Amino acid sequence: MTQHSMFSIQTVTPKIRKVTFSNPPVNVVGADTVVQLLDVVDELSGDEQVQVVIFDSSTPGYFFNHADLGQVPELLALTNADGTPTWVDLVTRLTSAPFISIASIRGRTRGGGDEITLAFDLRYASREEAIFCQPEVAIGIVPGGGGSDRLARLLGRDRALEVILTSQDYDAERAEQYGWVTRTVADAELDAFVGGVAARIASFDKASVLGAKAQINRSTLPPEADLRASWAEFAESVTWPGFQARVPQLGKAIAEIGLEEIERNLGHYAGLVNQQTMAAG
Repeated sequence: MTQHSMFSIQTVTPKIRKVTFSNPPVNVVGADTVVQLLDVVDELSGDEQVQVVIFDSSTPGYFFNHADLGQVPELLALTNADGTPTWVDLVTRLTSAPFISIASIRGRTRGGGDEITLAFDLRYASREEAIFCQPEVAIGIVPGGGGSDRLARLLGRDRALEVILTSQDYDAERAEQYGWVTRTVADAELDAFVGGVAARIASFDKASVLGAKAQINRSTLPPEADLRASWAEFAESVTWPGFQARVPQLGKAIAEIGLEEIERNLGHYAGLVNQQTMAAG
């Protein structure tokens, strides 16, 4: 097993790996998370044996959570030598990786964490435990990691608008209905189901698996230019007065109510913070 500070890589079979994310208490995604996950993708992409990679979490109640607001400057500063935002590089390399990525989702999957999850090839969600949200608009910014670009293609225009403009939490069954996830599975059956899908895909010829993935990618993925544009718009939005006014209100709510309660019901509290900000203004 290969160990990074936030990610562990387990060999399930010669062709299957499991990558487990852990950044307790609530699995926020920071600049360090992005760098480490890129290293994981590079490591797995360089292993010709690897055909399927399962991504899960060991932090109860959370899969990949929203971006760490305290690390936004660091996230925006992360760029490759050619000027590509590192986040854009991460999600594009995930979708074009020479393996099939499968998300096994238990817990809250929001904001930047949802945008990483949307870059995986298949997403299976615990019917009882998975929750999804894009909370950016409620706190005065716009999605920047591909959420708008990918959700519009998966959900359709009107449902993507509903998800992003309301910034509400969605349970797994509604996410399945909307096309946000591949399928929901009873929590007690999730591990076995995902393992079965992984084993079946791993049993096929790798060339045909990756060839079929490339065909579907060509027909369905947002162009990298669109992802770059969304990232630039996100970078601009963090300077907007609306966001600057809401951040202190969110900090005050966390201090008064507690991080755990806020994170459990972020969709509700993001809306409440917005109302309080408007009233204060």
